Amino acid sequence: MREPISQSAVDGKHIRICKRVDSGSLFFSYKNFFSTVLTALVDADYCFISIDIGAYSASSDCNIFKNMKFCKKLEGTHLSIPGSRSLPNDDNGTPMPFVIVGDETFALSEHVLRPYPSRNLAIPKRIYNYRITRARRMVECAFGILCNKRRIFHRAIDIRPDFCDVIVKTCCILYNFVRQKEGFQFQDTLFECPLDTVKAVGTRGDVRGTAVRGYFAKYFTSPQGSVPWQYEKF
Repeated sequence: MREPISQSAVDGKHIRICKRVDSGSLFFSYKNFFSTVLTALVDADYCFISIDIGAYSASSDCNIFKNMKFCKKLEGTHLSIPGSRSLPNDDNGTPMPFVIVGDETFALSEHVLRPYPSRNLAIPKRIYNYRITRARRMVECAFGILCNKRRIFHRAIDIRPDFCDVIVKTCCILYNFVRQKEGFQFQDTLFECPLDTVKAVGTRGDVRGTAVRGYFAKYFTSPQGSVPWQYEKF
């Protein structure tokens, strides 16, 4: 992901399904179609680390993510993730935790970074947003590759929701198998994802998350953490 100690990127997408007689409005999304939600964490090799499928369309990414087994283990420190460490070239600085990058939908916390609200931002915050957005491209690219390799995602899936979950999980497993076998293909990253993003809702970050984000914003504009090309965008 080219960003220090970023272990994965997270996002959620709507998987279109046909309306079931007994589903009511639970699977009806704000996009005015029926869907189930696929939330995924993706690593720097565009492979899925953890997925959650089957959430109602009315749910937000933030709530789905908090209920994922991965997230609960992350909050409970039950994952084999290294402890906090100094950022590259910042040996005398404050050790930072390994983080997951998401968009504005996800609540800010010690292990989850999201962009600053994009209004009248100072240069350090704008550069931070740019670097975080670049890191998030991994999950967007993974969804795009998945959809273009498995054309079933280009139309509404007309089966029971529980069986739909099995199909989506199987597609993700096959996707990882092929990625690991065939390796990285740059042209795959050019695919656009046809799936709709889950609607953002207002979420508040905690004090520790705010401090971690602030340190990264400062680091990205410091001699230790800046890169020449980041200033070309401003």
